[in-house]
Amino acid sequence: PPCHAREDARENARVMRRVKQAIIGAWILVAIMCVSMVGGAYLNDRLIAEAPVRSLARVTSVGTLRTSVDFQDVHGALQSPETGLLFPTGLNEGQRVWVTYNSSRPDVVKVDGREWTLAFRPALSILLIGSLVAAAGLAAVAYVSRRSNG
Repeated sequence: PPCHAREDARENARVMRRVKQAIIGAWILVAIMCVSMVGGAYLNDRLIAEAPVRSLARVTSVGTLRTSVDFQDVHGALQSPETGLLFPTGLNEGQRVWVTYNSSRPDVVKVDGREWTLAFRPALSILLIGSLVAAAGLAAVAYVSRRSNG
């Protein structure tokens, strides 16, 4: 009967609205993640700049998520930061590279001469891909909504 058709249409509209909200929510999380990537890089760079020390390091491993180095700090102790190296693009295992770190926080170390602004490229790439996926999802929801309504 017509009453069931109206209830089904309302239920479909509610589901489509929730799916749209989920897509937009996911996109907002991606955007927050991108801002955090750039903001985190800026804060780490600022921390290093407060008390910078330069040292020659050896790249011990290069991975997808982390590049590890060993270097001697100002007290002669061998440092191998657990979080890895900031801005490690283009490094190879066994390579020797100059690094800069905060004298009181040798776990915060970056490749010498590289700046926080390098975080913009991956952040913007992720945001672009996230935006394209969200746009495709919203377009699919609109298409399904039109088909179910008409």
